[in-house]
Amino acid sequence: MIGDTGALVLFSGGQDSATCLAWALERFQTVETVGFDYGQRHRVELDCRDEFRSRVVGLNAAWAARLGPDHMFDLSVLGQVSETALTRDAEIALRSDGLPNTFVPGRNLLFFTLAAALASRRELRHLVGGMCETDYSGYPDCRDDTLKSLQVTLNLGLSTRSVLHTPLMWLDKAQTWSMAEQLGGEPLVQLVRTSTHTCYLGVRNQLYDWGYGCGTCPSCELRASGWERFDALKSNA
Repeated sequence: MIGDTGALVLFSGGQDSATCLAWALERFQTVETVGFDYGQRHRVELDCRDEFRSRVVGLNAAWAARLGPDHMFDLSVLGQVSETALTRDAEIALRSDGLPNTFVPGRNLLFFTLAAALASRRELRHLVGGMCETDYSGYPDCRDDTLKSLQVTLNLGLSTRSVLHTPLMWLDKAQTWSMAEQLGGEPLVQLVRTSTHTCYLGVRNQLYDWGYGCGTCPSCELRASGWERFDALKSNA
């Protein structure tokens, strides 16, 4: 355990941030969460947050003692300044610049900036996000260099010594499932599978082996392929 101040986890209600929440609960004395409502098409992910928080503490008494308050910010302004497939009803496709149109410009930069301001007030030194370069969709604000630079900027601008943690940065989706298993065994894997939401289209009427979703969007395909590799590794162990 890292034995200084607590942590604030950027918790969307999806697989990656849920795994990061368990990672933080295993390492920090106090852990709070923050979510962002930016008018996302898959807003159902926000509805999963309370259920996951209430159930994850039942897996580990120490986690129950460490989990603190949840916070929610209204960031509808993101939908006003961007036109993306995550903030409006549009077909998922590549933009003319080669980036996917699911990229919401400035999203992670704004998330961490607001989280850092909240963490300063709450006296939480560590900020935890589920950004990843290994299996990411080409989003420039998920890159390790971007977030390392942002950490420097936030500490200069807020006069803090905050640390931005991205425990999934160099993991693929199969390794993310493995991390959940290492942290909380099969109960945590099944909790992530059934109580989180990652589908870009917000479809939650079909439960697959890997969780809920439409089964065809890039996010679902990535999660499904990761589950398949994770399951194969377990079967061969």
